[in-house]
Amino acid sequence: MKIDLFNEIQNPGPAPEQFRFRQALDQARLADELGYGCWWQVEHHGAGEFSLSSAPELMLAALSQQTSRIRLGHAAVLAPGRFNHPIRVAERAATLDHLSGGRVELGLTRSTIPEWNLFGIEPADARAQTAEAFEMVPKMWTTDRFSHTGEHYDVSDVSIIPKPLQTPHPPLWQAAASPTSFEEAGRRGVGVLGTTIWESIDRVARMIDLYRAAAAQCTSPVGSFVNNQVAYFTFVHCAETDEQAMRNGAAAAAAWYTVTALRFFNAAAEFAATMQRHQDILAAGGSGLTGEFLRAEVDAAPTAAQLVIGRIIQGEDVPEDEVFEVLSAQQSLIVGSPDTCRKKLRAYADLGIDRLMCLQQIGPIGADEVMTSIRLIGELIPEFDRS
Repeated sequence: MKIDLFNEIQNPGPAPEQFRFRQALDQARLADELGYGCWWQVEHHGAGEFSLSSAPELMLAALSQQTSRIRLGHAAVLAPGRFNHPIRVAERAATLDHLSGGRVELGLTRSTIPEWNLFGIEPADARAQTAEAFEMVPKMWTTDRFSHTGEHYDVSDVSIIPKPLQTPHPPLWQAAASPTSFEEAGRRGVGVLGTTIWESIDRVARMIDLYRAAAAQCTSPVGSFVNNQVAYFTFVHCAETDEQAMRNGAAAAAAWYTVTALRFFNAAAEFAATMQRHQDILAAGGSGLTGEFLRAEVDAAPTAAQLVIGRIIQGEDVPEDEVFEVLSAQQSLIVGSPDTCRKKLRAYADLGIDRLMCLQQIGPIGADEVMTSIRLIGELIPEFDRS
């Protein structure tokens, strides 16, 4: 399992925005020195203190000039056209590939309700436009003259340049949170980017199995090859001792992230939409891999984490310690001493995760404490990444 870094450029306190960008650059340089596999940068808009990463392509370009080994992942480009036209996605990623010496990993995602509303995107169009982008981008990279006629885009015989430095092209990924999206990613032949933060380790294992089964059935990937890889991001904070990790504010940071993320993503509306899609699948007979997955969950009792998340969605002010304890009990978080973190990392490696994206600059944890955490986790990398 490769150990990566995942970054939102969060700004939950009085620190100037400039400080947060400088902090991210410092973290990336350290990660490059320590042998982290990839730096993953998100794209969010209108996110307030949750994320300053509204122009990740610029951040990644800056990182390409200050690092030499670490790969640079866009996790993920918001793919509907009002966010990013597929031609611009292909051009920017290929340019970054040259600037970085061939280190790009490109993810695509359809985003969620608040960002659709901000950019005037019809929810019904988001999935179809994302699907077209997945078809278009790798073909733009690998053909001299590109043409495409689809529901949302019509391009006739143009030269899209530059082509990427990597051949045949950078690995493709899809950010996913639901069983439907995990199956989609596998059937497209692209890697899947998920989150463990609110998932039990048992459900993560089942989601991985769902993706692997779909990827195994992929005979016509959208790109030139099947990128059969699973990456998950989770909250990681390592200190010299378990007690120090808690004194550094790990519980407050995990709770802050949970509450802030659920509010930003309008989790209540997104949850309702997801449940409706699941009901539609089951009502139609529940065929396919996702149908089998959902049928296995129909009669399952809600987990403690799901109950806490439900309370937060309904507006309840759940105590920080309770949020942390519930998430920790289902092994959602990696917090503690190097030995404690080693054991938690091993549990995810044993599931067959290919890349664990460690979210370490999170909430109110101090800059020095984040750098210490990155260094301590970096010292564990040789135990997991033997490539």
